[in-house]
Amino acid sequence: MSKKYILAVPNFSDGRRKDVIDQIADEVRKVEGVKLISVEPEYDFNRTVLTIIGEPEPLKEALINMASKSYELIDMREQKGTHPRIGAQDTIPIFPLSNISLEECVKLAEEIGHELFNKFKVPIYFSGANARTDEKKSISFIRKGQYEGLKELLKDKDNPEYELRKPDLSVDGQLDEKLGATIVSADLEGLTAFNVFLATEDISIAKEIAKAVRGPSGGFSTVRAVGIKFPERSGVVVSMNMFDCNQTPLYRTFEFVKQEAKKYGVIVTGSEIVGPVKLDHMLNNLYYYMGLQGFRKDQILETHLIE
Repeated sequence: MSKKYILAVPNFSDGRRKDVIDQIADEVRKVEGVKLISVEPEYDFNRTVLTIIGEPEPLKEALINMASKSYELIDMREQKGTHPRIGAQDTIPIFPLSNISLEECVKLAEEIGHELFNKFKVPIYFSGANARTDEKKSISFIRKGQYEGLKELLKDKDNPEYELRKPDLSVDGQLDEKLGATIVSADLEGLTAFNVFLATEDISIAKEIAKAVRGPSGGFSTVRAVGIKFPERSGVVVSMNMFDCNQTPLYRTFEFVKQEAKKYGVIVTGSEIVGPVKLDHMLNNLYYYMGLQGFRKDQILETHLIE
């Protein structure tokens, strides 16, 4: 019988202290039946994204151990960064990868959330397919106001937003001062982080293009985007989180950004995928740019090495 595999792409709120990042990642490396694919620290965002593949029970163990170490080493009262966040172990999203259903992943996410709450009394939000309300299906809704703003809002139980914004599991309906809260979710597709680089130092151009490409302001419904500057390199960046690269392929947003940039007399100098990406999401681009007809995935030799 084929083994079941789940993909997890959790992030924790430290991307600057190498010793902390290593200790948290090591909790995953220790667990047999789990493979840590990548560790992606982001200094300006001050967060780290892990990509993990594993069988259900070992993966659950690894994720709980990882979160435990994040709670131990990260203090949200001191943490600052440019990426939205509400907790030390900010998110734990899981996705079906091979021989497993979304329903099984939803059940596992429930178990992870309840175990974290029972062990650490950390407030838990369920999102994605585990969301208790339509609004909480969106991580951006849960994170609105970030740690600082959400913490203050939840202190006022008379606030008209309180019931909608409170954690799904908590001791007192508040965020934990040190730990914040953790968002746990299961969904069919994980996000792909995709950056497109522009040959200009004008950050306002990147912001305008990001506004055009992201769903809430009229762009692609499965894309969220911001215009930012990476201090370590020239130019500015349209940084996108793409939540469904089957519905909205990478090439489509890349070409869209190129067209929008032309309005400002700016060229695109390249792009970057942050972390691992599914083979199917890369093949979409191959089909498009080469106009391939009748090409099959099994024509790629390396696919025959995959279980």
